[in-house]
Amino acid sequence: MTPRGRRPGGVDTKKAIIEAARADFAGQGYDATSLRGIARRAEVDPALVHHYFGGKAELFAAVMDIPANPAELIAAVVAAPRDQVGENLVLAFLAVWDSADGKQRFQALIRSAVTHEEATRMLREFLTREIFGRVLRALAEPGERPAHLELRAGLAASQMVGLAVMRYIVEFPAVVDASHEDLATLVGPTIQRYLAP
Repeated sequence: MTPRGRRPGGVDTKKAIIEAARADFAGQGYDATSLRGIARRAEVDPALVHHYFGGKAELFAAVMDIPANPAELIAAVVAAPRDQVGENLVLAFLAVWDSADGKQRFQALIRSAVTHEEATRMLREFLTREIFGRVLRALAEPGERPAHLELRAGLAASQMVGLAVMRYIVEFPAVVDASHEDLATLVGPTIQRYLAP
């Protein structure tokens, strides 16, 4: 007889959570996916999802094979002086993208996003809610309209994704050869204007 009930913690449990999350993110998008729904699909206690991944953003990063913890990345960016947020965000992203694993994973993620509608939607929702949205929520002035914050998040994301596409997909020589510091100096003020004017 096989035991009934939820599966216990372990390697197979973590794998089952990632597989369930991949299915839910692909089917419903980032915003509509819930950790409880993922736990139900994986047949695990919801506490195990939190135990292994902390939250939805971290689970998404694991599913998409992003070589960074989004919460830690954002915490470091918003902890910097307000007038350096733009440059620090560019430097933080480049450090992840140019890491040993980062470039290939990011290339795969972007190529997937431009060829598959589900991947496009997941990446868009993740960037606007969990990356740029979090930065803006931490830096927003009192009384700012949510629609205005969302627009600013989208514009900041467009700059960073555009930079990444030129550096890692199109491989425009001058952008590929530019140092992190040069790119932060040139792109940072635009990101600053969107995130913390």
